[in-house]
Amino acid sequence: MENVARLRQFVQSFTRLVDQQPQEERVFKEGQALLADLIAHDDWLPDRFAAADPDRYQQFLLHCDPRERFSVASFVWGPGQKTPVHDHTVWGMVGVMRGAEVCEEFNTEGTKLVACGTHRLEPGAVDLVSPRVGDIHRVSNALADRPSVSIHVYGANIGAVKRHVFGPGGEAKDFVSGYSSDVLPNLWDRSAA
Repeated sequence: MENVARLRQFVQSFTRLVDQQPQEERVFKEGQALLADLIAHDDWLPDRFAAADPDRYQQFLLHCDPRERFSVASFVWGPGQKTPVHDHTVWGMVGVMRGAEVCEEFNTEGTKLVACGTHRLEPGAVDLVSPRVGDIHRVSNALADRPSVSIHVYGANIGAVKRHVFGPGGEAKDFVSGYSSDVLPNLWDRSAA
């Protein structure tokens, strides 16, 4: 059985953080430590929210704040899978729990999309995105032989946010990502304990 209490405690702590101080800088400073602690333990994510699909990466909603101030999702990348180049339009934190990911960063110069760096994220790493610190990237599974799983926390209900994917010439197209599942883990049932 998964130790879902870890996720419940993370959600409670993160809710207290945004209640006290929702500004991006503080959320990044204190929230990064909370996310790092969550992904340091690999005993809490239910299997159905860590399952790779052979055709495309998965984005499973784990929790959404009732006021949509933040959401938590697991992303699962099968071997060779990657996102299109995209933005977020809100702050976000990405914590790698299993496997490894490659993040290719981009900026816009006028109507052109310009590559500006690549970095690899290993288990335990937490990456930050936002319009203020850098918001356009493409993420891929760094491993050719197994899935990678990362836990994402965003400053909105990310599956409902209008964002952009970018074509090879830098042209932006609106999209709303949605989620890969219509169920959530039950964080609140403590009857088994």
